[in-house]
Formats: sequence, C-alpha cells, structure tokens
Amino acid sequence: MKNKKVIVLGSGMVGRVMAADLAADFDVTAADLREESLARLGDAPVKRVAADLSSPAAVRSLVEGFDLVVGAVPGSMGLATLRASIEAGRNVVDISFFPEDAFLLDDLAKARGVTAVVDCGVAPGMSNMILGYHAARMEVQRFRCYVGGLPVVRQFPFDYKAPFSPADVIEEYVRPARYVENGCLVVRPALSDTELLDFPGIGTLEAFNSDGLRSLLRTMPSVPDMIEKTLRYPGHAALVKALRESGFFGREEIAVGGARVRPLDVTSAVLFERWRLDDADDEFTVMRIVVAGAEGGRARTVVYDLLDRRDRATGYSSMARTTGFPATAAARLVLCGKLSQPGICPPEFIGRDEGCFRFVMEHLEARGVRYARSG
Repeated sequence: MKNKKVIVLGSGMVGRVMAADLAADFDVTAADLREESLARLGDAPVKRVAADLSSPAAVRSLVEGFDLVVGAVPGSMGLATLRASIEAGRNVVDISFFPEDAFLLDDLAKARGVTAVVDCGVAPGMSNMILGYHAARMEVQRFRCYVGGLPVVRQFPFDYKAPFSPADVIEEYVRPARYVENGCLVVRPALSDTELLDFPGIGTLEAFNSDGLRSLLRTMPSVPDMIEKTLRYPGHAALVKALRESGFFGREEIAVGGARVRPLDVTSAVLFERWRLDDADDEFTVMRIVVAGAEGGRARTVVYDLLDRRDRATGYSSMARTTGFPATAAARLVLCGKLSQPGICPPEFIGRDEGCFRFVMEHLEARGVRYARSG
C-alpha cells in the first residue's frame, strides 16, 4: 500500500519508531523542527521535513495531501496539533498526552468526516483497548491498571530515567488524579495512595495515583470501580512529592537574581540531564491490567501482564515499542478502512470490535510486545 501517504508529526523517541514501522507498508514522511531528531531516523526509508509544529497554520498546510496524520508531539502542543489536522480534513492517530479533553473536538471531527484516534499508546492506549474489549463481553465491576517505564540500573537519588521529556513526566506528577470508586468520581493529588506490588523478574515496585483513565471516565459509566496507577522504584514518589510541595514545579514566574523565571522551567532543565534516557540505557516497561466482573452469571477476573525490554537488534526502547506499536496498528486499521468511525475515537472503541482487537494484539505479538493473559 505504498500509494498511501502518512506523515508523522514529531520525530522523538516514539515518533521515530512509528515512522520506521509504518514505512514498511506506506509512503512515510517525518516532520520535526529539530534536524538532529530527523537525523536519528538513520537509514529508515522515511522522507524528512523540518517544520515548526507549534504553529497550527503550519501544521494545516503541512498535512495537506496525506492520507493519515500520526501525532507524536509533546503534550503541551497536542490539542492544537490535533485540531489543525482535523481542520485540514485528515484522519489522525495520536499519542500526545495532552491535558485537555479530546472530545472537545468531537463535533469538528464529525463535521469534517475525520476519524481521530487519540491516546493510542500503552497507557492510556492498550489499557483502554483491553477494557473496551472485555466491557463489550462481560459486566465489568472493577478495573485496575498499573504501568511504568523504568531503567534497569538504579541511580541515586531518583532511580529513574525519563522515556519522554521531563516536562511531560512532571505533568503526571502535578495533574490531579481522577478515578472512580463505588460509582463516584474521586479526585486525589497525583503521587498519593502509594502501595507496593511485586512483579516477576523485576521485584517490588511502588504504585501511586496518576491521571491515566482519561476518556474511560466518559465512555465507561457502567464500571463502578476504575483506577490507574504509575509504577516506580520504591521511594521515588516521596522525593518527587517533596519537590512539588516545595514549589519546584510552579508555573508562576518568580524573581531570581534580577530575572524572572518559572520554577518548572528550571526544574525541567535540571532534571532533563538527570533523567535523560540514552540509547545505551537498559530499560523496561511493566504493566498489569486487572478486569473483574461477571460473565454468563459467573464471576470472572482477567489479568494481563506486560514486561517488555529494549530491543537490542533495533535499538528501540521498550517504552517506544509499547507506546508506538499500538498506534501503528491503529494507523493500519484506519488506512485499510477497517476503522472508519467519524469523530473522536479513543482506544476503547477499537477494543470493543473483536476483529480490530485481534488485529492489534497480533500486530504487537509480531513485533515482540507480548501481553500474558490469565483468567
């Protein structure tokens, strides 16, 4: 299907992997402002274009003539980029973790006849898809998602390396966490309610509240208990919470030595060096999803476990693989006409379709991303 044209907006760690994966079947162009990011595509058969993706007008012009837009920009740019792509009448698959509600663009997408798949990564993404699959086949009463990307080698003091930009990671630590308990929406601070969990092959990790349910809060009103928690090495949450409560993530400018700066910008710059995930760093992605309820009048609990490590053959990090490949699966579904629902399409909508769900799981399996299922 090389006659189908795809443009990937953003050539960071995940964007590069998605562009290379899609280039096996489609005519792919990668766009990024940074020439060094485009250069890291190496010898992948991908066209490259330098573009300012922070400009909606530039994005609208750039995506003209493409059959599909794949969004992989930082969260702060995500909604504007998605809107610009929809305004241009292009179908979209997006992994940008932006804070706004994507359904704000639902009417626009329907008016333009655009299918816009959002949050199509690992979590949100596969977590939504798995819940969507089971919610269409059983009465789900409880949903749990625990997920994290971590370095193999722990380094004092944070025991952490960021697979994404520190600014996006910090957003997870600042944004209040929303979950559902006994049918009621509960809002708690991020990093709260830590608990320890054991994972085979990894050991003990700590889980804490984060705002990862996203569209599930809207699309799964029948599920009375849902929560998503982020996984880190024990002790990480307390360190980050101390930074947050001390004002290091503040967005209001303060005076420092005659200049005015935002604490968040300084903290991000400092942590960028501390948390930089290099290509040589061994790392892994771990996720556990629990779906419990009743099926055919009987209690049923289904558990999915994922443990994925850097692919040394390709150099792709586990987080890039587990985040990027669900999106490239969705892209193929859209490009082949198997997914053509106009409007905002969160991953749970994909999951409820048996054929689409099977396609995604087989797509991941073929690339070495394996979800072990029990129950």
